[in-house]
Amino acid sequence: MAAANDPAAPPFGAFAPTPAQRAIIGLAQRSRLKRGAFRPMLSRLVNLLRAGPVDVRYQGAAFRFYHQASATERGALFNPDYNLEELDFLRAHTPPGGVFVDVGANVGTYAMVLARQVGASGRVIAIEPHPVTHARLAFNRAASDTTQVTLVAAAAGPSDGELLIETDGDNLGASHVVSGERSGKAIRVPSLRLQRILHDASVSRVDALKIDVEGFEDRVLTGFFKESPQSLWPRAVVIEHLSRNEWRDDCIADMRARGYAETGRTRSNSLLVRA
Repeated sequence: MAAANDPAAPPFGAFAPTPAQRAIIGLAQRSRLKRGAFRPMLSRLVNLLRAGPVDVRYQGAAFRFYHQASATERGALFNPDYNLEELDFLRAHTPPGGVFVDVGANVGTYAMVLARQVGASGRVIAIEPHPVTHARLAFNRAASDTTQVTLVAAAAGPSDGELLIETDGDNLGASHVVSGERSGKAIRVPSLRLQRILHDASVSRVDALKIDVEGFEDRVLTGFFKESPQSLWPRAVVIEHLSRNEWRDDCIADMRARGYAETGRTRSNSLLVRA
């Protein structure tokens, strides 16, 4: 089977669910089976019926989901409301023609959805360093025909240079930055300051930003807010807090001190708006 980054990869639709797969996916989406605890089992069942990815639409965008080893792709495949509260919050704060920045874009389940919100006159900057995940992101961008999405094949970090990232073998989407002494199976990727990424993309304002970088959020945001003009600060932010025990600095407290208010909270994310 062609890889997602192979120019010869079959076009979107080539892996449309079989009738049996479609029945299982539909049953999950209409029932409690869409919950996280059931998704690995459903993924194995769908894979037994036909090994490989499935091509589906999620929140109106086109995706090729490699659900077998990616919790994000399983979630979006089996749960039509996956991250819906966060998506609705971001859509409410990102107008047509607006700018959305996705730090840790994974395969694009935020970026492609917000691309539909901003429309052809808007901008989406999707930052994803892992080469396999980035290739899937690129495929989904092409499948969704979203020319307003700019892809950045680098990690957002505290400085320009390189970082080591390592992948959880059971969840490709949980790639995280590691130190040299913990490198193991880590791969080296480019690292860029968020303000450098926005400058290179000719972005002068940000309506909304989502960041999910597995405990590295503080290293990305603290320097950004310290060094960037307030005109570049996003109006709304979704930040994953599941790994906040790995933060060196409480970047949510730092944002509150800079005029942000936490207006919502889900199991995984904090939702903040700048007054």
